[in-house]
Amino acid sequence: MTSDSKSTAFISCRGTHGVQVFDGSLYQPVEGFKHESSKTCRLAVWSMDGKYLAWANGVMVNVVETSTWSLLAQFEKPKTSGLQFSPKGNFLMTWEPYQVTKDIPVNTPNLNIWNLKTKQSVKSYVQKNHSKWEPSWSKDEKLLARNLNLELQVYEVDKMDSISQRSESTMKIADFSMSPLCAPYFFLCYIQGAKGQPSFAKLFKYPNLNASGLVASKSFFQGDRVDMKWNKPGNCVLLMTSTDVDSTGASYYGKQTLHFLDVKGTSAMVQLSKDGPIYSVEWNPKGNEFCVIYGFMPAKATLFDLKCEPKFDFGTGPRNSGFFNHLGNMLLLGGFGNLQGKIEIWDVQSLKLITSMDAPDTTHLQWSPDGQHFMTSTTAPRLRVSNGFKIWHYSGGLLFEHNVEPPNELWESMWQPVPDSNLKEFKISNKKVLGIKPSQPQVSKELYRPPGARGTSAILKFLEEREPPSNPKAAKPIGVVPNKVKPNIRHERKMKKAAAAEKATESPSENPPCIEITVNPSVHLELTGDETVDKKLRELKKKLDQIAQLKAQQSAGKKLELNQMDKIKKENDFLEEFMELSLKKK
Repeated sequence: MTSDSKSTAFISCRGTHGVQVFDGSLYQPVEGFKHESSKTCRLAVWSMDGKYLAWANGVMVNVVETSTWSLLAQFEKPKTSGLQFSPKGNFLMTWEPYQVTKDIPVNTPNLNIWNLKTKQSVKSYVQKNHSKWEPSWSKDEKLLARNLNLELQVYEVDKMDSISQRSESTMKIADFSMSPLCAPYFFLCYIQGAKGQPSFAKLFKYPNLNASGLVASKSFFQGDRVDMKWNKPGNCVLLMTSTDVDSTGASYYGKQTLHFLDVKGTSAMVQLSKDGPIYSVEWNPKGNEFCVIYGFMPAKATLFDLKCEPKFDFGTGPRNSGFFNHLGNMLLLGGFGNLQGKIEIWDVQSLKLITSMDAPDTTHLQWSPDGQHFMTSTTAPRLRVSNGFKIWHYSGGLLFEHNVEPPNELWESMWQPVPDSNLKEFKISNKKVLGIKPSQPQVSKELYRPPGARGTSAILKFLEEREPPSNPKAAKPIGVVPNKVKPNIRHERKMKKAAAAEKATESPSENPPCIEITVNPSVHLELTGDETVDKKLRELKKKLDQIAQLKAQQSAGKKLELNQMDKIKKENDFLEEFMELSLKKK
């Protein structure tokens, strides 16, 4: 496959015009697909292998085979508001809003699982909440799991009539996630703690959903909700905890922390070097690394390995989204929503920037299955003007754009998935593929300047605050301590006063060496008012700062003693104890 080849996958579009399918290589509507003209198409979804396309038009749920575009099945479910295929495409799930009327009695099932071969429902039950209505499937379609009334229930697909395994009644499971693997199966369960008590994330090996099957456990405070992301091999999972309110007042969006667990029993907290919210967490499809975008704007992007150590720092910039292509050899960093649509594309292997470009008004971005193209869309209701989608080459060339003329709107556009066996490696080239000019007028890149400031040189302070890309594992000169995060204001004032007092007591002839003190940026000391607790907090803060200094010396090439290495290993224990004591306020 050459670098300038076109994508061979299809593109589905859903909007006021109905459902339409485009050829990803010819950029033309597919003639074999019968255009769905209904203006009330709520949903459209591809099967995971791309063999089927299903949509709901407000009257029927239709399923077609993509090889011939012939109708495979129809289900009379006019109020369908949720669609999902099973991993192998043998089953289709439909969800309708739960309601009770004269014609619909109480506890009438509103979630149905259909066998696409027999066209019959093999399982139906009541699912009142639309949030996370989809049941979880194992990759081989042998297990199906759902959460009902804080209980994890697991069914064997060939025995849908009875529950195969369920969690213990003492565990109130608020959420769970199944590993995307064939046997052995693993379940990560989130157990929310009561007021003043920690929450837990517990990893179980099926079929033992109890203490005997516990593989790993992680406790944490400040977790109102969680997001769980498995890597593609299914042996590691990232758990992002979020709170609605940040008690420190540092962020309007609450507070997030990131934890790592694997099926070997390892658990750790991912240390982030900049304060602020976590915008995006994405796994490389190869499963050996992940990218986190975090921190107050300009946000930082860092690539981590499976030891939760930073491999590469992409610097800071106006970004809040990260996307690996399906082959895992390129990473796209972008800033969308309230940002201007800046895009950077990086070579993951060489860690070099391939190109940077602008895609303003983007509400959705998705890589093509071939890994060489990506699609940006402008959709309603987020934006009701300039609706349409564009196809780009990874070198930055615009290859095709489809504009939806008002008053019509585009609601969704998606690439057709393809099996992993169809993915083909290619050599990344820095040569830019020539494309077309966008039909939409480009926004001026010049900054507005008031009349009184025109004709003078502009000082862009926000550019000065940006950090360039860097490799944290690169060798640094001995004696130079990396400046991770600027200390808080109180600590900075104390340091200045101490330095001034020390300088005043020195004789003019003395010229002592300059020593840079490193503190742990993720730890902020807040006294509770309890003398005993505050004393312990100061001691822990001192130990964590000493560990930060030792790690800085180690990164500079200094060989540490065994007792110093042991102290570094206890960092997570000190940090958890520090956070637990910080919550004990009068």
